[in-house]
Amino acid sequence: MLGGFVHDKPLSRIVSELLRLRHDSSRTSQDRSAPAGFGLDPALVSDFVAGTLDPQGEAALADQVARLLPFHWVLPNKTTESVTQVIDHLGGQRELMAWLDRHAGLPRLVARMYVLEGLLDQFSEERAVVTALRESREQTPYPPGLRGYLVPETDDETLGSIAFKIEELLGDGRKDEAVELALATVAWLRQVAPRAEQLDSKVGDMGELMDHVRQDIQAAAAET
Repeated sequence: MLGGFVHDKPLSRIVSELLRLRHDSSRTSQDRSAPAGFGLDPALVSDFVAGTLDPQGEAALADQVARLLPFHWVLPNKTTESVTQVIDHLGGQRELMAWLDRHAGLPRLVARMYVLEGLLDQFSEERAVVTALRESREQTPYPPGLRGYLVPETDDETLGSIAFKIEELLGDGRKDEAVELALATVAWLRQVAPRAEQLDSKVGDMGELMDHVRQDIQAAAAET
């Protein structure tokens, strides 16, 4: 079990490129930029990489990293280099998420939201999941909590666009809205999971996975 994760399974399912969102969705992030003053403290990064950073400093660094992640597409080169130093020291992006999850508050919440975003990107590539979502919208065009976030057509870009919106809300400091959208999306996927399994048995654990993710996000949100 990793850090504060209630269940390791969601994290272990994510591909190594946790920060990868669908290409079409990522284009819109080019119009965004990190707020002035955002960055990593060079002294904290240096001490962390050297293995001499104390727990209080590490918590401060984790908070800084968590605040920067929603802007990973548009960070200045110098900041990107600092983030890369942290990731390389930890051993990769999966380890970055586990490290953030060990720090209560915003770092833990951001880590768990990125786990969900990674899953949304994965499920976008599962034809059975997309079909089940499309069928569910024939009965309920806008599932609870998702009106205003979904376009009428359901396709393999639908979940990726939600993932980007979650990231955007986090970057804008609208944490509560990001959590609400995340949980509404998880509930929708949980609802269609049995149908997706009928269509393709290899997605049969999606319902259980969504239960774990919901618990993890709710627990992290309660700490912030």
